[in-house]
Amino acid sequence: MLEAYIYDGLRTPFGRHAGGLARVRPDDLLAGVIKEVVARSGFSTDIIDDVAIGCASQAGEDSRNVARHALLLAGLPVETPGSVHNRLCGSGLNALISAAHAITCGEADVCVAGGVESMTRAPFVVGKSEQPFSKTFNVFDSSLGARFPNPKIESLFGADTMPETSDNLARDYQLSREECDLFALGSQQKYAKAHKDGFFRSEIKPVSIPQSKGKPDVVVSDDEHPRPDT
Repeated sequence: MLEAYIYDGLRTPFGRHAGGLARVRPDDLLAGVIKEVVARSGFSTDIIDDVAIGCASQAGEDSRNVARHALLLAGLPVETPGSVHNRLCGSGLNALISAAHAITCGEADVCVAGGVESMTRAPFVVGKSEQPFSKTFNVFDSSLGARFPNPKIESLFGADTMPETSDNLARDYQLSREECDLFALGSQQKYAKAHKDGFFRSEIKPVSIPQSKGKPDVVVSDDEHPRPDT
C-alpha cells in the first residue's frame, strides 16, 4: 500500500510563450516555488531527503540538473540531493511518483517533488560536425520536438508533431471539429468560473520581475494561457 502523502502544493502562474515570465530563468522560477512551499509546509530544510523535479527540455538554463541548482538557490542545505526526471509531458508526475516510491520503500521521509519548464527560454541548439572542416550547420529548436531526430525512428514510427498527432487522433476516433470546439469552450468557461471564485489563489505563487531604472517590479500573479472571454 502506498504510504506517501502530499502535504502542500504550489506553482507559479502558467505563462504564455514570450509572455510575462519570458525574462525569468526556469531554475529561478523553480527556486522561488521550492523556497515558498518548504516554508509553508513547516518542515525544517535539513530533514528534506531529496528533491525530484521533472523537466522535458533540459537544453539550456534547465540543463545540468536543474533540481540541484534550484534547491541551492532556494536556500536548502548543500547536502540535499536533487534528481531530474524526463518523461516528456509526464515528467513532473513521474518525479512525484518517484518521491512517493522512495517514501513507501523507506528510502526517504520527506521529499520535494514537482516540475519546471520554460518553452520561451528553450534555446536553439547546433550539432557538431562529423567531418573536419565541414560547413554543415544544423540548427534545432529545443522547445518542441526532438532536438536531433533519429532518421531510423522517423522511418519506423514517423515524426508527427503534437498538432499532427491530434489531427490523426481526430480522424481515428471520428472527433468532429464542432465536438473539439465545444470541449475547448467548456474548458475555458470552467476556468473562468474557477478563477472568479478564487479557486487557484492558494496554489499560485506570484512572480516579481525587477525592472530597470528604478521602476517598480512587474508582478505576474495570474495564468496567462486561458481565454476566459471565449
